[in-house]
Amino acid sequence: MSITGTLIIQVIVFLLLVGFTMKFVWPPIATALDERARKIAEGLAAADKAKSELASANRRVEEELAKSRNETAVLLADAQRRGQAIVDEAKVRATEEANKIIAAARAEAEQQTVKARDALREQVAALAVKGAEQILRKEVNAGVHAELLNRLQTEL
Repeated sequence: MSITGTLIIQVIVFLLLVGFTMKFVWPPIATALDERARKIAEGLAAADKAKSELASANRRVEEELAKSRNETAVLLADAQRRGQAIVDEAKVRATEEANKIIAAARAEAEQQTVKARDALREQVAALAVKGAEQILRKEVNAGVHAELLNRLQTEL
């Protein structure tokens, strides 16, 4: 066999192999590569879309957080105002109650003072009668001298 014949046969076999590969092997590989490229492109597009949706969701979350912070601040300020109003009202009520208690205590003290004065007058009158009785060495009739005793009691 000559080198030329071998070379020609190898060229024919090579061309048959190239033809077979181009007709039967290359189209499925090209299709698979095209499909893979399409899937990668779709995945990248989906990733970009998800990234933009995530950014949009983050903006909405920040807006809601800001809104919630504002509402919380308003509610807190409102609660503080209401708390201060309740404290002020309680102070006013406590002052009024204290004034009532002081007035009642003063009235009670005044009544006790009057009772003490009356009791003291009666005791002084009784002592005066006993003293007069001892001075006169005779018994003074309280019924007969009631007016005198009453006058003495009012003077004291």
